[in-house]
Amino acid sequence: MLLAADTRPAGGAAIGEVILASAIGLGLTAVLLGLVFLHRTRRSQLLTRVGTRLGKATGVPPWVALPTVLTTLSLLVALLGMLWDISLHIGVGRDEGPLANPAHYLILFGLFGVFAGGIFACAMPLDEKPGPAAIHFIRGWDVPVGGVLLTGAGFYALLGFPLDDVWHRLFGQDVTLWGPTHLMLITGAGLSIIGLLILEQEGHGGLSTDDGDRKVGSITRFVRQASAMGGLLLGLSVFQGEYDFDVPQFRLVLEPFMIAAAAGMALVAARLFIGRGGALAATAFFLVIRGGIALIVGPGFGEIVPMFPLYLGSAIVVEALALVLPLARRPLVFGAVAGVAIGTVGHATEWGWTHLTQTLSWGSDILVEGTLMAIAGGVAGGLLGSLLATGLRRRLPRPAVARTVLLGALVVLTACVTNGLLATVPDDVEATLGIEDVQDDPRTANITVQLEPADALDDPSWVQITSWQGQGLVVDALERTGEGQYRTTRPIPIHDDWKALLRIHDGRMLSAVPIYLPADEAIPAEAMTADDGVTRAAIPEIEILQRELKSSGGGLWLLANLVVLACTLALIAAISWGVARYSRRAAVREPFPDAPADEPDTTRADSGLGAR
Repeated sequence: MLLAADTRPAGGAAIGEVILASAIGLGLTAVLLGLVFLHRTRRSQLLTRVGTRLGKATGVPPWVALPTVLTTLSLLVALLGMLWDISLHIGVGRDEGPLANPAHYLILFGLFGVFAGGIFACAMPLDEKPGPAAIHFIRGWDVPVGGVLLTGAGFYALLGFPLDDVWHRLFGQDVTLWGPTHLMLITGAGLSIIGLLILEQEGHGGLSTDDGDRKVGSITRFVRQASAMGGLLLGLSVFQGEYDFDVPQFRLVLEPFMIAAAAGMALVAARLFIGRGGALAATAFFLVIRGGIALIVGPGFGEIVPMFPLYLGSAIVVEALALVLPLARRPLVFGAVAGVAIGTVGHATEWGWTHLTQTLSWGSDILVEGTLMAIAGGVAGGLLGSLLATGLRRRLPRPAVARTVLLGALVVLTACVTNGLLATVPDDVEATLGIEDVQDDPRTANITVQLEPADALDDPSWVQITSWQGQGLVVDALERTGEGQYRTTRPIPIHDDWKALLRIHDGRMLSAVPIYLPADEAIPAEAMTADDGVTRAAIPEIEILQRELKSSGGGLWLLANLVVLACTLALIAAISWGVARYSRRAAVREPFPDAPADEPDTTRADSGLGAR
């Protein structure tokens, strides 16, 4: 293991691995384009036959059935790979190379499958207009809106894979889930579900299955739609991954915010789109999949177990509110009210859940700010969920209203994320460490901490020691023994590749004190030994947790982040356009049934969040 640690690059991968990975990608692309060429020239009926067989059970055309099954399976494979990859990085640290990490294969093939599903959805329709909002591509070739969105989201996610290596070459290893290229993978994969939802609606000719108050149609379709909304909840929940593993590198208030935002969007959309039981069914799908992955990654692969939010309390309050609020007449009002309930009642259930599943559970330090952040996230997510559901049901509000709600929700989400990222580091806090060896080889120790000044902390979210990347993870919430005095509750590994640090989070203060860090010639960095009685100053956590990062002058790092942000906003804009295009154009051909007589007619406008 020590030899392997010496060969782990701190920047990009070895050229040989880059060439091999590129060859794999080009080979897959060649196969994909070959299948498309043979299908479009009618030299092969393979895609049609497979799609027809898959579509018999669901009643959708081949160009919906095959991409839906392929994308669904691919997303599950990618999700397993991503959570496995996070667990490996927490337990082991850097890779010897991208192809030396088995989880990367699952991510790569999964994301390519999502992209391939979009390509097939666009390529398979022959001599027909695929859906009421189809886009004219070239003469004799129309493509479904859902296929275009699926292709774009899949390509964006897939692009993050090679760009991740470029990023590491420029800036080193940012060992965090929230690295810009990592966010590309997560965002593209998660939002591809919206393309799938639209694609299925197009495949049914725009016919709706629900009037917002009761479920109609087959059980099979209900399960399929609930699975899709549960998949959206899965995708939105990956952003919380660091908190699920008890290694968050950001303020704790971000966790309740992200959980409420994900619940607001996915569960409100599920209830409005599917009907009664939709939110509960989507949550059940989420819990089954994430529970299964936890068992595979943990007991199955022998890695760190990824925990997950519960969402059950939020689903119950959404279903309860739907019984008393007029969904069809005021979906935006329902989304906002449900968001408040998610940010309060749902937030309270998640509060209790963290005390059962997380070492770094929610405490009184974030009681006020965390609740406010959860309410803001729940309302913004609920409004976005109502827009998505009404778009799928071809009942979007007027374009001006839809755009205002969309932009307002995005502004709120951005403001909350920014608030969660703002942290301070004190310039006068020091920690004196007492090291009492428990075992010599490998070395473990009980550790005491004396903070100076002793009253530096008020009501901290955590005072804990994290030891990681030494073939495991230890997160120990310290026991307070006096004013400014703390001690461990179990021995901490401080040997070989382990990195041990004292972490302090109180309000906006987020800082750390190094305890033991091994030498790392690839960075390079000297060793920092764990000595009894040593006093060290508190410094920004990122300097220890992401010690492989390189400093970049000239604003290159800022420019690269802005480029990724611009691409992400472009993807969100494209999805908004696609939802609006489907909603407006499908509504003209097939108005939504049972619309209240006094409800404003929103089906005539052929524009929306950019519908044209």
